[in-house]
Amino acid sequence: MASTAAGKQRIPKVAKVKNKAPAEVQITAEQLLREAKERELELLPPPPKQKITDEEELNDYKLRKRKGFEDNIRKNRTVISNWIKYAQWEESLKEIQRARSIYERALDVDHRNVTLWLKYAEMEMKNRQVNHARNIWDRAITILPRVNQFWYKYTYMEEMLGNVAGCRQVFERWMEWEPEEQAWHSYINFELRYKEVEKARIIYERFVIVHPEVKNWIKYARFEDKHGYIAHARKVFERAVEFFGEEHIDENLFVAFAKFEEKQKEFERVRVIYKYSLDRIPKQQAQELFKNYTVFEKKFGDRRGIEDVIVSKRRFQYEEEVKANPHNYDAWFDYLRLVESDADVDTVREVYERAIANIPPIQEKRHWRRYIYLWINYALYEELEVKDPERTRQVYQACLELIPHKKFTFAKIWLLYAQFEIRQKNLQNARRGLGTAIGKCPKNKLFKGYIELELQLREFDRCRKLYEKYLEFGSENCTTWIKFAELETILGDTERARAIFELAIDQLRLDMPEVLWKSYIDFEIEQEEYEKTRGLYKRLLQRTQHVKVWISYAQFELSVDSEDRLQRCRQVYEEANKSLRNCEEKEERLMLLESWRDFEQEFGTFANKDRVRKLLPEKVKKRRKLTAEDGSDAGWEEYYDYIFPEDAANQPNLKLLAMAKMWKKQQDQEEPKPSEEQETEEEERSGPSKPGDEEEEDTGAQEPKESAYDDRDDSDSSTSSDSESESDEENTESRKESKTAAAEED
Repeated sequence: MASTAAGKQRIPKVAKVKNKAPAEVQITAEQLLREAKERELELLPPPPKQKITDEEELNDYKLRKRKGFEDNIRKNRTVISNWIKYAQWEESLKEIQRARSIYERALDVDHRNVTLWLKYAEMEMKNRQVNHARNIWDRAITILPRVNQFWYKYTYMEEMLGNVAGCRQVFERWMEWEPEEQAWHSYINFELRYKEVEKARIIYERFVIVHPEVKNWIKYARFEDKHGYIAHARKVFERAVEFFGEEHIDENLFVAFAKFEEKQKEFERVRVIYKYSLDRIPKQQAQELFKNYTVFEKKFGDRRGIEDVIVSKRRFQYEEEVKANPHNYDAWFDYLRLVESDADVDTVREVYERAIANIPPIQEKRHWRRYIYLWINYALYEELEVKDPERTRQVYQACLELIPHKKFTFAKIWLLYAQFEIRQKNLQNARRGLGTAIGKCPKNKLFKGYIELELQLREFDRCRKLYEKYLEFGSENCTTWIKFAELETILGDTERARAIFELAIDQLRLDMPEVLWKSYIDFEIEQEEYEKTRGLYKRLLQRTQHVKVWISYAQFELSVDSEDRLQRCRQVYEEANKSLRNCEEKEERLMLLESWRDFEQEFGTFANKDRVRKLLPEKVKKRRKLTAEDGSDAGWEEYYDYIFPEDAANQPNLKLLAMAKMWKKQQDQEEPKPSEEQETEEEERSGPSKPGDEEEEDTGAQEPKESAYDDRDDSDSSTSSDSESESDEENTESRKESKTAAAEED
């Protein structure tokens, strides 16, 4: 049994999981990795040091180590770190030949590994195996010529060994591959360390061709300047400017060139360089150039130079504006004003041509108003500044051909062209141009300008013809009729002027008929034709009953030096008052009566004054109902109305007022007149009097009297309550009227 039990292998029982729910504390993979890492960081006791006491132990140790390295290499030949560790271990044992063999075996595995070559060459150099090191570097730069580290270390080694010729040879081999800029600088610095300036210059010549960048040309020029070769440095800058041309120009090159010349005290050269560059470099790329130029002019220039710099900056700004929006004519105006003040004629013309090339895209006059002034300024510049009349004429003609005269025109252009031709003593061309303008596109301004021109030339017959054409074009223009008549008056032909006025007032449509009639009347007054003037007033009053016409008629009669002028004037006022009784505008009637009152105040008798005073209306305040647009009630509005005593509609009210006054008068006559003492006592008992009880002055009758009325007062009859409320005022008024009537009877 024991043997049987011992011979059988017992299989452990797998515990059954009773609870498959998740544990309360979860252990993640991250926790497991963290704990494993922490265990690695625990301090382990160092292994015991092994001391080798004899050669046999050493050989045994070497055998075991080599076997371990070889095993690692056999496991993975591509891991270069195993090869390097193996070689370094052999090197530490001074087994150089073995280490060299290991490196060679490793290079057979991966000959493009840079670290392997570096470690191999460093081993040979540390062990002073110079030829072996040269061999390795030579093989490395042959296999991997683009690895600059090999070249740097190779040249450094040769230079440290004092092999200058060999180092130069390595550099030359390197330069054949056209390496990066730093390699060239290393070669140049190498030559400069041995005072080989000429060779360094040759290297720079090759360098700027291989790497044609602005900074390299600047370094070349500074190299020449540093070693005192000023002419060579200037030549380098000039060659650089020529090399890059105008297509690939750079502001940094010109800044460096200008600073070099400034250092040499060549200020005129500096100024020329800045101006040359600013004319050719795009302005958005010349910010640094502008800045340096400004600083230079502030240091060494005069006021004119500083202004030139500022002008250049402004030109750049205007160029940007017109490029962003070519139809921004205000920017063109500012730009042209700038170049006219500082640039030559060709430049100004070039800017003008660019400006006028931006024709408005829409043929509407409002879009052309600003644009047309570009042509005007262009023509004036050619005439006044350049003094080139032929080119000025071409500008005017090109502009007139461009304008779409069938849709709109600009009279200013035609008139300026005519005035230009007159200044050139070419009257025929001026007349031809204005005649063409009137034929193509007649305008009031063109007619006026042409007539003014002929008037200055004293060509009155031509003026008459032009006025006739003008009136055919616009017969409703009262100003034209008046000017035509004034011309004939000046020439002494009054009958012709009168005929023109007669034709004018007979026109069916006039824009300002009142001005025309006034001019005709003034004309007759100047000719002292008073009967004709009266006839004109009567004809005018047949057409209109305006109050100003009546007042003007009355003032005319007053101004005529005759014996019956006052009677005639008063008669005009009488007729005007009768005529305006049916006028709806009560303010006009009031204006007439006030003018009549002023006339009587100055020239009339007391009876005339009183008569006019009785005609003056009473000013009353009324209310009327307002209605909104939607028909709803909008409340009440107060307004002033005038009640004229002569109006038949107001007679019932006036009769009622008169009856109230008579009744009050009778009451006063029946009551005994109290003494002054009794009146004083009664006033003290009754207190201060009411405003309505005070007696009005006689002058109050001349002004419109005010009283308060509402809409209920607009009817022809007045209620008895209204009469009673105003009884005190009416009593006072009746007393005054009775006194006035008694005086008239006496």
